[in-house]
Amino acid sequence: MKKILVVEDEEGLRLLYEEELAAEGYEVLTARNGREAIQKLEEEKPDLVILDIVMPVMDGMETLGRIVGKERKIPVILNTSYPGYRQDFMSWAADVYVTKSTDLGELKDKVRELLEKGKKE
Repeated sequence: MKKILVVEDEEGLRLLYEEELAAEGYEVLTARNGREAIQKLEEEKPDLVILDIVMPVMDGMETLGRIVGKERKIPVILNTSYPGYRQDFMSWAADVYVTKSTDLGELKDKVRELLEKGKKE
């Protein structure tokens, strides 16, 4: 079973993602901020990370930099309400950039694509 780490400070969204992704057959880990995410990354070794950008403690861009520095093989999906971050060169280090929506179809498709792509390598 593939393991996904969802990094999201908003509890309602975190629970929604956890529920929806678990229903797709993934093991879902959650973190409320970047610091928790880095800790989970080291302890749990997820197969993919879904990362919010605007969070307290350590934001998504700093977290992304640390993830890429430690575990370049783990695909990262930046998931944000703010499309302006797409212009931030740091966001290019992510594998996919998804704008938040109540419809998780696009997010689930990207998760599936990235995890399948990983299997072939």
